[in-house]
Amino acid sequence: MAQISYNPENVPQIPGAKIALIMSKWYLEYSESMAKKCLEVLELSGCDTPEQHILPGALELPLAARRLIKRSPDLEAIIAFGVIVKGDTYHFDMVKDLCFSGFERVMFEEDIPLINEVLPVADIKDAEARAADDEKNKGIEAGLAAAEIISWRRAHPIMA
Repeated sequence: MAQISYNPENVPQIPGAKIALIMSKWYLEYSESMAKKCLEVLELSGCDTPEQHILPGALELPLAARRLIKRSPDLEAIIAFGVIVKGDTYHFDMVKDLCFSGFERVMFEEDIPLINEVLPVADIKDAEARAADDEKNKGIEAGLAAAEIISWRRAHPIMA
């Protein structure tokens, strides 16, 4: 798999932005590593300190995202982190598909960007590579994506 390095030095400024991070406790060390890099980028963007929530697993992440939006309608983005490792059964496909379709529904029904860094991987080494303490950590990409879409949405508000 190709990995891309991202430069967070030109992160858009989004002062006061409200963002929440949600993570699955399965393989939490990788989610936390990605979240750490993401928080570094978001700090550069000037957003408020994001709330962080740890959930039982990937299936619960879309539900948590919807609940956070309902509780805090001023949220401007949610960033999800997790790892789903392929095993010997079809459980991997079910969890991945339900998690991702849940994210899709929440994002479009609630009109809030949901940045998905739940990594479906064939081998845990793939997750290790994407959560490493380097410039290819997917948390950097997630933070940049959140800042970019929030900046874009602020520049293109919905007219009443």
